Amino acid sequence: LKICLDRLNMKQKLAIVLCLSCLVITGRAQRIINGRVINEQSREPVSGASVMAEDSSAYTISDINGNFSIATKAGAVLQISSTGFERKKVVVGESDFILVPVSPLQVELDAIVVTGTMKAVRRSESPVAVEVYTPQFLKKNPAPSIFESLQNINGVRPQLNCSVCNTGDIHINGLEGPYTMITIDGMPIVSSLASVYGLFGIPTQLIERVEIVKGPASGLYGSEAIGGLINIITKLPDKAPRFTANIMTTSWLEHNIDAGIRFKAGKKINSLLGVNYFNYQHPFDRNNDHFTDIALQHRISVFSKTNFIRKYNRTASLAGRYFYEDRWGGDMQWNKQFRGTDSIYGESIYTSRWELIGNYQLPLSEKIMASFSATGHSQNSYYGTTPYFGDQKIVFAQLTWDKLLFNTHSILLGSANRYNYYDDNSTATLDTLTGINRPDKTFIPGIFLQDEWKPGAKHLLLMGLRYDHHPVHKGIFTPRLAWKWSVKDGQVLRLNAGTGFRVVSLFTEEHAALTGARAVDVQESLKPERSYNVNLNYTWYKKWKQLGLNLDASVWYSHFMNQIIPDYDTDPNKIIYKNLDGFSGSKGVSLNIELNHANRLKGLFGITLQEVKKTENDSRGNKTTIRPVLTERWSGTWAITYSIPSIAFTIDYTGNVYGPMRLPLLSATDPRPEFSPVWSIQN
Repeated sequence: LKICLDRLNMKQKLAIVLCLSCLVITGRAQRIINGRVINEQSREPVSGASVMAEDSSAYTISDINGNFSIATKAGAVLQISSTGFERKKVVVGESDFILVPVSPLQVELDAIVVTGTMKAVRRSESPVAVEVYTPQFLKKNPAPSIFESLQNINGVRPQLNCSVCNTGDIHINGLEGPYTMITIDGMPIVSSLASVYGLFGIPTQLIERVEIVKGPASGLYGSEAIGGLINIITKLPDKAPRFTANIMTTSWLEHNIDAGIRFKAGKKINSLLGVNYFNYQHPFDRNNDHFTDIALQHRISVFSKTNFIRKYNRTASLAGRYFYEDRWGGDMQWNKQFRGTDSIYGESIYTSRWELIGNYQLPLSEKIMASFSATGHSQNSYYGTTPYFGDQKIVFAQLTWDKLLFNTHSILLGSANRYNYYDDNSTATLDTLTGINRPDKTFIPGIFLQDEWKPGAKHLLLMGLRYDHHPVHKGIFTPRLAWKWSVKDGQVLRLNAGTGFRVVSLFTEEHAALTGARAVDVQESLKPERSYNVNLNYTWYKKWKQLGLNLDASVWYSHFMNQIIPDYDTDPNKIIYKNLDGFSGSKGVSLNIELNHANRLKGLFGITLQEVKKTENDSRGNKTTIRPVLTERWSGTWAITYSIPSIAFTIDYTGNVYGPMRLPLLSATDPRPEFSPVWSIQN
């Protein structure tokens, strides 16, 4: 070293000294900076976020809790980026800790979805139009269940079919609740006896997102998914908050508690446990009709989900839920001692329900997934003096093989098998000739094939065929076709078409058949319903500096044959059930407009125009067209949000409005109005 230094001149020696001095100074200035990346809206940690110095001198990734450490100096600029969030730059100050709130991109624009194709893809790449709603959206509408929160989604309407006992269902695009399938984590867990129980009892904080398909989804999920599909996707246990709680009460003395906890049951087991408790025990009669305005309810739900860590990130999970509810409505003087008697009228329902869902990826080089769901539903109820005791058990098993062929064909081959057990105390399971009760036991095996073909850069074609074998109605074919055309940057056109086949279970789907003053008249042996459905969707996204605009427009048509619609008009003392001698249909258009200004002011506005009608032959052979009861011709929703990120404060104004619906009248002399008024719920 001495020889080398002796050979250098004075200027070279001075330059070396200066360089060494700079390195010493820089080394002293650099230090370890700790930080945390969080969602600006939900305040939840953002894992897997990229944190990099602007000069590329340092780089790291945030962990599962959003924490990171990076070696840098004061005045350095850090770039933070994560999928689904706006990029952000942060200048390092004197503090050794940085809190980095990042703003979500258009929340519903390009989320990961699985409902349309049973595969995890970006929404913009899905050939089927899927709407995505996050827990932040659900929180804007303060409600004790997802069932009520859905009232602010355009084209979706939760309906109470009984103002006394609060039995309800979900309408999509004007179609009744039984035409909508509800799944949890992609697995069907509800049925006609329990059409909305999947929307009660899961804490909102444990929900990752809600995916909604409006239109046919029968090719993958079964012939009964005619009107649409609601898929509730729960959080992965390793990504859920360690603890979460939400306590709510209202001026009507409704009390709701949601709580969730994440814990480890070993090195390779992550678990999630959630509890929902709802209590409403104070009857109100503000319209002075001596009946409860809202059914009194007391329910508890316990939900658990466990993920098992396996080699090569293979999937293995098990989830379960138990649900119990006690609700009643009726005369204000009613109490449980009058249950089932004719002294004072009341409707009382006890419901006990369990669910089990499992997913397991086989340890093979091919991607083969085995899934199952099992449910048990027991109902003990009295409608005045009319008892209804129902017991239903469903086991669903599915095996799918996901294979890429020739780099352009993504094949999904699957086998689905469903066993249904149903028993009640009605004529649905009673052999009238022998007087012996015969529970309904049905096994329906099925296979399906889906080919997702990409013939070019701008086109994606999905073709599917499903075959189910019903023990009574034999072979059921439900083909499906979906086409996606990326017209230009930010513009996508989607076409989705399919068929449907549904066996109606009258006493489990039609609440009016069990309660009320009218007699039930089933005039014939009811045939299965058949349908043809088509949905055309157009989306367009544009951004100008701080303003983002997203348009989502749809046109749909559903055509039904053999449809079973309760007839309240022919005889005021009866509800007549028979297959429609003609056809019925639902058609309409819907538009969603989403605005985002600087991630501070956001607005989501939706409007739906629809026409639901049935055409049949009267006694003289003439065709008559009638608008069914309880269907609106127009509706609208909105959600306006203003955020102040610095103090984590958000102001929301949400609401909906519905046009008049035709109401069932007792006769032409009934003094009540034939149509309901325009009504709106706003928060």
